Amino acid sequence: MEHETVMIACAHGTNNAEGQRRINALRADIALLRPGLTVLEAYVDVQEPALPDVVAGLAAHVHAVVVPLLLTVGFHVQVDIADAVASRANTLAAAPLGPDPRLAKLLDKRLGTLPAGWGIVLAAAGSSRPEAAEPIEVLAADLAVRRPERIVAAYGASARPSVPDAVAQLRDDGAAGVAVASYLLSPGYFHDQLSLAGADQVAPPLLPSRLLAELALEHFDTALLRNVAP
Repeated sequence: MEHETVMIACAHGTNNAEGQRRINALRADIALLRPGLTVLEAYVDVQEPALPDVVAGLAAHVHAVVVPLLLTVGFHVQVDIADAVASRANTLAAAPLGPDPRLAKLLDKRLGTLPAGWGIVLAAAGSSRPEAAEPIEVLAADLAVRRPERIVAAYGASARPSVPDAVAQLRDDGAAGVAVASYLLSPGYFHDQLSLAGADQVAPPLLPSRLLAELALEHFDTALLRNVAP
């Protein structure tokens, strides 16, 4: 039987109904951009179906690429997804969706025009893996090229500075106001916490945006190309 290659679009998972809707819409956008590609649903936390179950349930003739619907490396990419991929032959892992300079452009659009003298906190979810912070700093630098404001990277959990601490730092340094750029895919727990960080404005999350579907397909294709490279 000729093999079929599918994408397992693996998200973190959330209890937020709007967050669930936007992630499902992202999967639908991926399928719309690539007619004929089967896009399967999976999660590393909170929601079902769990990624290991999806991988284990694939037919023997199916090849799969797990595309993390996540914005940076971290435990879920380096452990959860890596373990699931290692558990089955003909299963690959793609890179997460970020960082990417095009995401800086999207963040810039989400922020809009701010009053003079404000500062910006680039808020990511955070990871216990130290190497996860480096891409966020790169993204902050990409965003700084587009913005006149001072930009500080911060995290919702597991890394420092926290978003409230970064907001306070900018105020202490003389910022007239503080906006938070939400480096999160969709509404959910971490995005809800941004409104409690003491900022004057919180930008919407990245979804909906066709860009995220385009990035998912780019990373899907790259994983396949790397697998066949000599």
